[in-house]
Amino acid sequence: MAKKPTRSSLVKKLDTVFSQYTRLSNADNNGYCTCVTCNKKIYWKEIQAGHFMSRKHYSIRWDERNVKPQCKACNVFRYGEQYKYSLYLGKELSDELHNLSHKTIKYTNIELLDMIKYYNDLVQKLNKHYI
Repeated sequence: MAKKPTRSSLVKKLDTVFSQYTRLSNADNNGYCTCVTCNKKIYWKEIQAGHFMSRKHYSIRWDERNVKPQCKACNVFRYGEQYKYSLYLGKELSDELHNLSHKTIKYTNIELLDMIKYYNDLVQKLNKHYI
């Protein structure tokens, strides 16, 4: 009998496929994404999926409105450039995501598996364009 996946392994799998989806869904026809905080163009496999509100907030960790392409310099070395990110999102959405980040949500393993399947399917469809 197969061993049940651990919660941490499900979160890691979802993070990976959600990152791929975020980058692919924001790529142009040549596979390039634009960093939302500095406008640098980078191929989708090299750019990162930057979170406006930190990943520690499970309520919006996988909210597509909270995660956009960011270059490594902005996302890591400049700590996400949250102010510039908020300008990109606009005040209304920034405020909404900030408020949602304070909600407590505990996803079940089944919900995590469903989200993994959902984003895997989307990645497969999007990825065909760049193969």
